[in-house]
Parts: sequence; structure tokens; C-alpha cells
Amino acid sequence: MHEPTKTTDKLSLEQINQLIGADKVAVDELIRECLKSDVLLVSQVAEYIVTSGGKRLRPLIVLLAARALGYEGPHHIHTAAIIEFIHTATLLHDDVVDHSERRRGKDTANTVFGNQASVLVGDFLYSRAFQMMVDIDRMQIMRILADATNTIAAGEVMQLMNVHDPDLDEDGYRMVIYRKTARLFEAGAQIAAILANRDPADEAAMIAYGQNLGTAFQLVDDALDYDSTAEELGKNLGDDLAEGKTTLPLIYAMQNGSEAERQMIRSAIEEGGLAHLAEIKQVIESTGALQYTAARAQEAADAAIDALADIPESDYKQALITIANFAVKRRS
Repeated sequence: MHEPTKTTDKLSLEQINQLIGADKVAVDELIRECLKSDVLLVSQVAEYIVTSGGKRLRPLIVLLAARALGYEGPHHIHTAAIIEFIHTATLLHDDVVDHSERRRGKDTANTVFGNQASVLVGDFLYSRAFQMMVDIDRMQIMRILADATNTIAAGEVMQLMNVHDPDLDEDGYRMVIYRKTARLFEAGAQIAAILANRDPADEAAMIAYGQNLGTAFQLVDDALDYDSTAEELGKNLGDDLAEGKTTLPLIYAMQNGSEAERQMIRSAIEEGGLAHLAEIKQVIESTGALQYTAARAQEAADAAIDALADIPESDYKQALITIANFAVKRRS
């Protein structure tokens, strides 16, 4: 029997890792087992990306949500690993599409192994995830994960269509980040409620938690591209601008800057590149774009926490709250 400990007012990330330590070890072991392949390059690339750092935040949400809802079975381990495989596959494909060279402070897999290997191993991870879904043998969970995977793929296409488009507005931007990022957080939290056989109200609460947490996480990520260092960020500063991506800091800066500043940002988005990065960062700072983005991220984090109001008190619930707060305070 896995008993939650007494609820505290605040948990550190280290305490959260201790709280869920046995489950995390089980997920790591399952990931390594499922990465095995008789094709050497598959194992090499998959091992490189999965072990290259990162907080494993998406699988952590699955584990904590399942425990917070009283689940005692083994399938939250499988679901957490599946979520990580889907996420990792998207990273492999993203870095090829974006021509990225750095992620999590290391060379990207496509830089080390080439674009072809990265795309094909990403396909391997997607297909492995679907094999693992079958092992859970619950059609509802398979449907959620299949729908989430399709939504993420559609989000990638939407983002590609929006590249070099300075007219993308905040609503369009939010649709992309929901599909690309928040949808997978949402799916993991929702599946935890389904595994625990909770009622529709608790399932809806976990959907709201995951969606808002993912939104907060991505908003902060996009702000850090203009308010961080390469070492903190784990990738090259200004990558979004270099790729011609219109994110919320740029949208707000264009709306609130002078005509000359607006035209400078428009041209940078349309052309890509970092020729005016320093000047654009100054506009972002002077217009309050970072503060605006941070405020929207805080709203999303608060909504995630509010969604947990009727979930029974436990350290697992407190951990979910801590992670929502962490999402808006992190520097990388």
C-alpha cells in the first residue's frame, strides 16, 4: 500500500523527487527497457535524447496526479513512460524542422547523428509508445493518447505555417501552444483520473490542471528566449526569433512599441536571423512585454492550482501545486 505522507504547506523539488522516487525509478527502468532495439542506431539516438537532461516534467505530472487521486496499480508507470516517449519524439522532429543545434545544454540529436536518423528514431519512439498503449488495454486511454498525438502533430504544422508571419495574434499563438505543449500535459493528468476511476468532476479538474500548467510552462519558455542566457536556457538565445517564430513577447512588443520598433520586429520575423536581437530585446523590455507574458503565465498557473481545489489533501496534491508555482519561477 502506497500511503501519502502528511500534507505540508510547501514542498521543494527535492522533496517531490523523494516523495515519488520509487515511481520515478520504475519509469526510468521501463524507458530503458523499451528503448532496446536490435538496430544499433535506434538505441544510440534514443538513449542520447532520453538521457540528455530535462526535468521529465510530463511523466512526473502523471505519477503525482495518479497518486493524488489514490491510484494503486501499475499503469501510471506505463502511462508516464508513454508520455515521455511521445514528448521525446516531438523533440527529435522539432529540432530537425527548426534546424536547432542546442537543447538542454547539449548538441541536439540531429547535430550529432544527422537529420535522417533523428526523424526515423522519432518515428520509432512514436510507434513504441503505441505498442505500450496496447499493454494498458484500456480503449479510453488509447483514444486520449492517440488524439493528443494527432493534436501535437497538427500543432507542429500550424507553427510551421505561422513561421515568418508577424500578423499572428495572441489567440492564434495560444492555439499553437495549446496543441504543441499544453495538450500533452492535459492528457497525462486526465489519464491519471481515468486510471484511478474518478468521477467526471475530478477528471475535468485534472484536464484543467494539465492544460493550464502546460500553458504556463510554454509562456515562460517563450519569455526566457529574451530574458535568459544560453547557459540557463540550454539552447541558443534568440532561437525563436532566428527561426521567425512569433511568440507572445514579440506580439505584445509590436502592439505597444513605436511604429519604427514595430517595423523592426516585423522585418526580423519575416526575415529570420538575429541581426537586431539586442535592439528587439530592448523594445521587449521597454514595452513591458516580458511582464505581460509573465502575468499571463501566472494566471495560467493560478488556474491550474485552482482546478485542484476539490482534490483530497495530500503531499501529492501539494506537489502538483508546487510544480505549478515552479513553472512560472524557473530560469530554464
